[in-house]
Amino acid sequence: MKKPPIISFEFFPPKTAEGIKILYATAKELSGLNPDFFSVTFGAGGSTREGTLETVTWLQQNTTISVAPHLACVGLTRAELAEIIQKYQTLGIKRLVALRGDLPSGMGQSGELRFASHLVSLIRERTQDHFHIEVAAYPEIHPQAKNAMDDLDNLKRKADAGANSAITQYFFNPDAYFYFLEECTKQCINIPIVPGIMPITHFDKLIRFSDMCGAEVPRWIRKRLENYGDDATSLQAFGLEIVYKLCEALIKGGAPGLHFYTLNHAPGSINLIKLLNLYP
Repeated sequence: MKKPPIISFEFFPPKTAEGIKILYATAKELSGLNPDFFSVTFGAGGSTREGTLETVTWLQQNTTISVAPHLACVGLTRAELAEIIQKYQTLGIKRLVALRGDLPSGMGQSGELRFASHLVSLIRERTQDHFHIEVAAYPEIHPQAKNAMDDLDNLKRKADAGANSAITQYFFNPDAYFYFLEECTKQCINIPIVPGIMPITHFDKLIRFSDMCGAEVPRWIRKRLENYGDDATSLQAFGLEIVYKLCEALIKGGAPGLHFYTLNHAPGSINLIKLLNLYP
């Protein structure tokens, strides 16, 4: 019998009282979908370190969903990273998302661990097999990679260091994902690779976020979204159709799950889950 797809939702630590209120309501609503886990982002250099810990702790105490904190090694020492890893182990966290992270503006030091593969090795060294370790993957190639093969080599180093599975940057072209899987197989990268999904609900936010992280919004999608202007209802209906068809193609093609970038809002993800008939 085919296993149901793994479903997970990503949050970021809010910085305002209103943001905290919105996140907590979102988490409660998405808990009703019984996802496999929630993940919580971590600002590179520890810029949201306390916010990540507070959000993780609240989710643990107020939902029944497993929580996977992100941990980025850039800008932090081995000792600082080991302290955070130990803290999460003590809290009973069973899953981590291990990342390199981007060096924050004005920070001169990249830290003692230069790559995410080094962080994976540190987690394994300190905790053996306590954590299920997720890492990042890039079907459309990491914006700072020298080339496609360099990017694949980086993913292989993370897998060889002990990563259990990977979550991709979001994309809107399923062919990019399936071609990427073929290339991973050729390089003997055999960990499950879950596609990241970005619901389309706001044009400006999508473009700003995509430009920042190097995700490609195909020109035909961008132009159609531009055309809707202030007509939010039509824009969201079009966005839902596009992302639903993407998710449907990914699941039919054998993707092991879907990881939703929620931006701390529930409706976009819930609408997709319902259309995909993945509602519990």
